[in-house]
Amino acid sequence: MIKELEHILPSDFSPSSKVWIYQSSRSFGDQEELEINEQLHNFYVQWTSHGAAVKGWAKVVFKQFIVVMADEKQSGVSGCSTDSMVRIMKSVERQYQVDLFDRLTITFLVDNKAQPLPMQQVKYALEKGYIETDTPLFNNVVDTKEKLENEWLVPLNKSWLWQRIINN
Repeated sequence: MIKELEHILPSDFSPSSKVWIYQSSRSFGDQEELEINEQLHNFYVQWTSHGAAVKGWAKVVFKQFIVVMADEKQSGVSGCSTDSMVRIMKSVERQYQVDLFDRLTITFLVDNKAQPLPMQQVKYALEKGYIETDTPLFNNVVDTKEKLENEWLVPLNKSWLWQRIINN
């Protein structure tokens, strides 16, 4: 498991719990992180799906990502409940002037800090030595708690992006 996640992920959630990862266009400051975590807490303690409470959790991680989790063993997440989550993310975007839906930026873990990089600059960064083939990449397409714990950070050369880089 990723060391930074070890003490923050809820232990009472199923490994199959659904996960969404929203990557910010910039790092959040300490005060922003506190405020956003409070808003996220207020959201997930009231989160419902067709009137049933959703067992949810959400937090800012690595000052760069908002991770949302729903344990669907108790109550499934419907389209309407997913829409309510997206509304919260849109609100965070407006309030903090960030983009949480940019899928063309890749983030690496460099010196224990999240470092975003436009996808089209990854090959250049690799060639110039800013990143290495084994630099950890945040794989934001993980969709379960188990995958978050075990597959969120992967070396670049073992990621989905590697074939795109070597074939270009």
